[in-house]
Amino acid sequence: MVKHQPLQVYEKQVFVSFVTGIYGCRWKRYQRSQDNSSRWVCTWFILLCSSFLLLLFWAYFWLVAQNDFNEFNLSVYNRSGEWRDETIPILASTIVCFSYITFLLILALFHISLGQQLNLYWLHKIGVLATLLTTISGVVSVNDIWGDEWGILLISLQSTAPFLHIGVLVTVTAVSWLVAGYVVRRDRTNFQVMVLLVYIVTLLAVYLAPLTFTCPCIMDRDSLKPRPDIIGRRGAPMLAPENTMVSFNRALQQGADSLEADVAISVDGVPFLMRDRTLRRTTDVSKVFPARQFDDASLFNWTEIRSLNAGQWFLESDPYWTVQTLTSRDRSRIGNQTVCSLVEMLRLAARANSSALLNIRRPPSEHPRYRSWFMDTLWAVQKAGISQKRVRTVTWTPDTDRGRVRGLQQAANEKLSMEEISRRGITSLTLHYSKASYNDIQEYLANNVSVTVYPVNEPWLYSILWCSGVPSVSSDAPQVLRKVPYPIWLMSQNAYKFIWITSDLVSFSIVIGIFCFQKWRINGMQNCNPEQIMLSAVTRQSSRDVNIMKEKLIFSELNNGLSSTEELSLYPENGYARYSHGGLSR
Repeated sequence: MVKHQPLQVYEKQVFVSFVTGIYGCRWKRYQRSQDNSSRWVCTWFILLCSSFLLLLFWAYFWLVAQNDFNEFNLSVYNRSGEWRDETIPILASTIVCFSYITFLLILALFHISLGQQLNLYWLHKIGVLATLLTTISGVVSVNDIWGDEWGILLISLQSTAPFLHIGVLVTVTAVSWLVAGYVVRRDRTNFQVMVLLVYIVTLLAVYLAPLTFTCPCIMDRDSLKPRPDIIGRRGAPMLAPENTMVSFNRALQQGADSLEADVAISVDGVPFLMRDRTLRRTTDVSKVFPARQFDDASLFNWTEIRSLNAGQWFLESDPYWTVQTLTSRDRSRIGNQTVCSLVEMLRLAARANSSALLNIRRPPSEHPRYRSWFMDTLWAVQKAGISQKRVRTVTWTPDTDRGRVRGLQQAANEKLSMEEISRRGITSLTLHYSKASYNDIQEYLANNVSVTVYPVNEPWLYSILWCSGVPSVSSDAPQVLRKVPYPIWLMSQNAYKFIWITSDLVSFSIVIGIFCFQKWRINGMQNCNPEQIMLSAVTRQSSRDVNIMKEKLIFSELNNGLSSTEELSLYPENGYARYSHGGLSR
């Protein structure tokens, strides 16, 4: 007998060719196979899925971390000494990589559903590995530079968990089509049983996940507390240079109920507003006093500080991408800003009938006002003519000096027990949102301790704190929060339970239906005779094109090694070829 390839009938399958071509660079029909994928091929599929899940986590982190983009850039600045918006390249690369990996994963799922091997092209393998390693290095770098920010993930779930649950439920339900197609085969293996068990456990976990949710906005509308007051944190730093008069004016114009500022003391005892330890980032000290640009800001006298420009940096660096929205008059005014004194800011608050929250930084030990800084602060409050009851101070000082700031409301910027709050005479707390849990907030409010949460720049975070009953928030974006007249979403407990249980029941019904359908489909395919299927395919295409194709296959056999003494007989009426000796007969 002479070895020969079986006669094949080719059908045009454009979609299959596209999928296998893009994913594995297999554009020819004979390169496609429906054999089971090897372990090595499955390993690359696992790496692809891992890259997708890691990128999904990474993209979600930066989506919710948008609330603190300026804090991230400030962290990078403190390390490098140069101000750059580092979020732009991170977001751009994340979008590109996520789109690429998602596209490959969709193609891989199409391969599985069509029964094709998962032969990933070598160029895509390099892309998957590069994406995976780049994302891992990004996670490690952020953990090193900005490790405290991971807490925003848990905070954000208080707002997004109900909706993420629906998305995960839809995804797991859709995956049942692939799982059912794999486990309902007759040749049952231990691995198939393991896949089925893992899927069932995952499905049950998704069904019961809402039992672990803590969502403040799942509540009755009648229980909603009044809208939290908005404190302009350093004014409105997205619209004007932080801690300047124009910034505080903008904050009041945008509906801020109060003003917050960072206070330092000059060597001649004048309280002024400056967030950083040095003057490099927000003034032109590197041009005016180049030899002293790295000195502590409080080691300058007020005349020297007043001579610096505190607005030009905002126009040049455009930290919030808002300079293009300013008019030429606004830019001219911003470009001429100087460092603001505490007296100027408090007088503005008094005229607006507003209150003030002061973060006072104690000067270094070599400072001439090291022991009298609190008297300088009191002098500024009295000179401004504002009621001391409308001034809250967060003092960075030991408890021995805290009592000397008489007449001002005492606040702390750390989570304390109620016993400690009572002992230290603190009336309010200013907490980072990552430290302000729902239960802690309820405990403080029940004991008449006011709570201010910072920084709150995104509507979703503002909505969560509103539902939690927080009386005030400190924001870099009062112009954004003033457009939130009501929490983004609010749902009663009964309504959410109905949506949750109904979604689970619908999903369960769909999964059972898919498993039954796949079982019926597989049984029907296995009951058919493969030879009858091949003959039927040949019969359906008994046209001239099929005959031409048969002849091409026959002569390709001859060209691939048939000797001159071999005879090939073709019986077109039967639809198959036969070889014999003595020549070619037709």
